[in-house]
Amino acid sequence: MNHQLFTQQIINCIAEYQHTYNILTTIVLQPTRKGFEGEYTFVCFAAAKATQQSPVSIGQAIGDYLKSNLSLLVKDYNIVQGFLNIQLHDSVWVSTLLEDTLAIKTKEILPTVICIEYSSPNTNKPLHLGHIRNNLLGATLATMYEKVGHTVKRVNLCNDRGIHICKSMYAWQKFGEGATPASTGIKGDHLVGDYYVLFEQKLKAEIQELVEQGVEKEKALDKTKLMQAIRIMLQEWEMENPEIRATWELLNSWVYEGFETTYKDLGVWFDKTYYESQTYLFGKQCVQLGLEKNVFQKAEDNSVFIDLGTDGLDTKIVQRKDGTAVYMTQDIGTVIERHNELHASQYIHVVANEQNYHFKVLKLIIKHLGYDWWDTIYHFGYGMVELPTGRMKTREGTVVDADDIIADVIKTAETITSERSNIKDFSSQELQQLYRTIGLGALKYFILRIDPLKSMIYNPEEAISFDGNTAPFIQYSYARIQSILRKSTNEQTLDASTISLHPKEKALLQHLYVYGETIVEATEGKSPAIIAHYLYELAHLYNQFYFDCPILKEEDTNLQAFRLGLSSKTATILKDGLEILGIQVPDRM
Repeated sequence: MNHQLFTQQIINCIAEYQHTYNILTTIVLQPTRKGFEGEYTFVCFAAAKATQQSPVSIGQAIGDYLKSNLSLLVKDYNIVQGFLNIQLHDSVWVSTLLEDTLAIKTKEILPTVICIEYSSPNTNKPLHLGHIRNNLLGATLATMYEKVGHTVKRVNLCNDRGIHICKSMYAWQKFGEGATPASTGIKGDHLVGDYYVLFEQKLKAEIQELVEQGVEKEKALDKTKLMQAIRIMLQEWEMENPEIRATWELLNSWVYEGFETTYKDLGVWFDKTYYESQTYLFGKQCVQLGLEKNVFQKAEDNSVFIDLGTDGLDTKIVQRKDGTAVYMTQDIGTVIERHNELHASQYIHVVANEQNYHFKVLKLIIKHLGYDWWDTIYHFGYGMVELPTGRMKTREGTVVDADDIIADVIKTAETITSERSNIKDFSSQELQQLYRTIGLGALKYFILRIDPLKSMIYNPEEAISFDGNTAPFIQYSYARIQSILRKSTNEQTLDASTISLHPKEKALLQHLYVYGETIVEATEGKSPAIIAHYLYELAHLYNQFYFDCPILKEEDTNLQAFRLGLSSKTATILKDGLEILGIQVPDRM
C-alpha cells in the first residue's frame, strides 16, 4: 500500500474511535521525532481534554484500538508525555520496495498551464555567474512543475534594445575597426561585452574630465558627449535608421550565437524567445491607451508616468520625454502579449530580488489598465550571487563570465577525479564526459542547494568535493550502487514477510517513501533547495546503510535480495531527483 493510503488508514481508524466516544478533534499525524521508537505520532492532548482523561490514558485507548483494528499495519505503540508514537510492521516498509515511488501523488492539484520566464539576458554582454543562478532556477522550476502534472511554457525575454545596447554599438562603431568574432577569435557575446566595458571606461574618463573643469558630478553624466551620442543613437534606432539597425542586427547575431553555446552547456532551453525590440512597440500602444483611460499622465517635459500613490507607491515613468521606451514600457507590452497567446494560470518571472519594486509596479499597472488576470503575475525573486572576492560589476569589467566558470569547474573536476584509481580503464572520450558530468553537476547543485531567497557566495573549491553536501558525493553514491548491482547474481524473488529491518534499513526506506511528497513540497514552495537537501540526506543514509549492512557478502539470499532492491530503489530516486535539478549521473566514477 502507498504512503498516503496507510497514513490515511491510521487517521480513519482514530476518527472511528473518536466518533464512537463523540470526540470532535482534528486528527493530524506527524513523523515521530528522532530518538523515539515509532514512525508516526498522534498528539493526544486535544482528545484528552475532550474526554476529560489524561493524555496517557487516551493514548493507550487509541493505541489499543489501532492494534486491534489495523493488526496487519500497526505493530505496536508507545506513549511519551501525551504523544502516541505508532510503530508499523517491518513488512509494511519492506513491501514499499515494490511500489512506484516515482509516481508523484499531488494533493488534488488541478493541472494548469504555467509560464516561466527566465534568463532574460541583455545583448550587450555575455552571460555571467548571476545568469547561471537565474537559468538554473528557472529551468529547475519548470521541470518541477512538469513533474507534478502541470504544462509548462519555458520562455526567454531578450533585452535587445535600449541605452545599454547602444553603448556597445557606439563603442564598436567608434573603436572597433571592423572587429568580428572570426577576426579576433573571441566568442561573439564576449566581444560585444568588451565594447560595453570599453564604453563605460571612456564615459568614466569623460565624467572625470568635466568634474575637473568644475561641473558638478551629479550633472556631469548628462553633459558628456558620449551619453548625448547614444541617446541620439537610441532615437535613430526607434526611427529605424538603416545604418544603426544594421549594426544592431550584426552585433546581436554574434551575441545570440554565443548565448546558444552557453545555454547548451548548462542544459537550458526555451519553448519561445520574446524580444524587447518587438514587444516595446505594443508597450507604447498600451501607454497611449493608458493615457486615453487616464491611467497614465503626461508631465510638463512630455514624459509619461503613472501615479501609484493610492497604492502606497510613488510615480513611475513609462515613457521618456523624447518618446523612447523604458524597461517598464516593454514589460507592459510583453506580459499583455504573452497572456493573449498563452492564457496561463500563472506567469512566473525569475528575476533577482533587486527588481522586487519593478514587479510590484508592473502588476499594479496591469491592474489599473483593467486586466483581471493581473494577479497571475508572480515575481520569483532570488538573492544575488557573488564570488569570495565580492560583488561583480559588468561596467567595471569585474564580472566572471558563465563560460569561464563552466570551463573552470570541468577543469577542476578533471584535476580531482584523475587522481582516483578506479577510472584507469576509462577511454579518453569517457573521461572527458565524466569530467563534464561531475563539474557541471557540482556547479548546478552548489547553486540550487541554497534557498533561492538567500544571497550566496559561489566557491568553486567547495562545490567540487566528494565529501559533504555536494553533487559529486551524491553522484558517487549512485555510481557505488551501480557497481554493486553489476556484481550481483541474486535473482531471488523478495519475500517481505520474513525480513526484520535493521534501523539503518528502516531509516532509508522511510526517507525513500517521502520522495513524492518532497517534490510536491518543493514545487509548492518554489524551492529546488528542498529537493537538493533531500537527495543529500538520501545519499548519506544509503552510505550509513552500506557500511552497517553487508549486501553482496550477505549469506541469507532473501535478505540479500531485499538489500539489493533497497539499493536499486535508492539509485532510481537519486537519478530521478538529480535529473530534476538538471544533473546527470555517471554509472562509474
